[in-house]
Amino acid sequence: MRSKSETQTQTQSNTNTNISDASSTMDPILLLLRIVPFSFLRPPKLRLKLPTLTLPSPMTVYALVLLTYFLVVSGFVYDVIVEPPGIGSIQDHATGAVRPVVFMSGRVNGQYIIEGLSSGFMFVLGGLGIVLLDLALDRNRAKSVKVSYASAGVSSIVIAYVMSMLFIRIKIPAYLR
Repeated sequence: MRSKSETQTQTQSNTNTNISDASSTMDPILLLLRIVPFSFLRPPKLRLKLPTLTLPSPMTVYALVLLTYFLVVSGFVYDVIVEPPGIGSIQDHATGAVRPVVFMSGRVNGQYIIEGLSSGFMFVLGGLGIVLLDLALDRNRAKSVKVSYASAGVSSIVIAYVMSMLFIRIKIPAYLR
């Protein structure tokens, strides 16, 4: 281990070399531009107050995260880039009438706007069901509130699953059969 005097001597020599390295590598004109203006100019004494920013509430953050999740899973970016129609139409072979179609059947890589929004809503509904199930586990709530949360959570998850599977079967007719 080094003694205290050796450490101080080494630190002073390192500092001196760093200062001389900085001034020797710096352009002399730039050095003059840094020193000369401040020899006769004084910066003003400003009394600026920094703005205070308050943190958003947890529910605000949760709502923004949930909205972002909805936009991502519903294919918002795809809708902006490709600009598909809101709903499609198909001509009936028997009658020749044109009927509206919400799902782009047979095309996995394409979607109508309503198809993406409805699928995204089902995913968010399933996620909210999981959150409701988590709220039902709180010990500080009344039993009737726990039962309400649990039943709403389970029903939300079941509805979201059944509807998502129905959407997949409409989108891909021969899926899981």
